[in-house]
Amino acid sequence: MVPSGELTERIAFDCRGAPVGPDDGNTQGEFAEQFILWARVIFLRGSESVIASRLQGRQPIVITVRATARSRLINSEWQARHKRTGIVYAIKGVSLSKDRADFDILAESGVAS
Repeated sequence: MVPSGELTERIAFDCRGAPVGPDDGNTQGEFAEQFILWARVIFLRGSESVIASRLQGRQPIVITVRATARSRLINSEWQARHKRTGIVYAIKGVSLSKDRADFDILAESGVAS
């Protein structure tokens, strides 16, 4: 379990809503905020793939949040938004920590959601 003192960032989690109107050709609606959670954000660095991502203007991160009923809804079709900076991250994967108390969410900025 990540100590509570390390959950210092506010992250909003958004999922797509219903399409905007009939026959508009949009099969997916706009992202709508579902909830905001306290989180720890770790910027990945060092590996060859991470360096390659940065050269392409993308920044991979790991967002850690408590495992709750709401956080269990998060999946790779969602996006995360950093409330302080406004940066939007496409969620790539969600995994439960070894102690099953937290979720580690792999996300990346600079990519289409």
